[in-house]
Amino acid sequence: MLTLHTAPLLLPPGAAPLPDGAVLVQGEAVLAVGPRADLAAAHPGARVRAWPGLLTTGLTHARAVPLLEAAYHPDPREYDQLGETPLTGEALARLAPDRTRRSGSARRGLQRLLRHGVTRVAGTFTGPAVRPALARSGISVVPGPAPAPGPVSFDPFADGHDALSGVPLVPGVRADLAAFDVPDAAALQDGGAAACVATVLAGRLVHRAR
Repeated sequence: MLTLHTAPLLLPPGAAPLPDGAVLVQGEAVLAVGPRADLAAAHPGARVRAWPGLLTTGLTHARAVPLLEAAYHPDPREYDQLGETPLTGEALARLAPDRTRRSGSARRGLQRLLRHGVTRVAGTFTGPAVRPALARSGISVVPGPAPAPGPVSFDPFADGHDALSGVPLVPGVRADLAAFDVPDAAALQDGGAAACVATVLAGRLVHRAR
């Protein structure tokens, strides 16, 4: 099936922004990129998903290793006891989660990354609970330097990281996309990725804001 993802602004990494742009997806891959009107006219049978704000490639998270391997992400059933924020450092040591709890934590962490438009994580993952969860999630793992010490965040733009760098948005690449309800790249970088309204992973819609 053909799906046409559109937005008031298309933001291809390394290329000029395209007002009223669109990405045509077939299966797991990008089939075409261009003006919405042109692609819609050429493929009238395509399913259309119109997003607010801007549409770009899925984001890259450069500090996902400590976020997933050195933090515990509480289950909603644990919020009353543990709170909603990730546990790190001494709090994590006191909790001492076993393999089962770490596996659940990794899955929840990955789900929250998808809700921030992240489709690629950089670094070397060694945790026995994290590696299987990553493989099942479909999120791509790319090489990256060891992250510097610091607080963990789901926002890939935290600490000034260029989360928009990555795979060019061109025909033939895997259809990893993210839409954000912001007017432009500056607003996205300033406000962070919590404005994500949709994430597409290998052509599948895996997150849609309610």
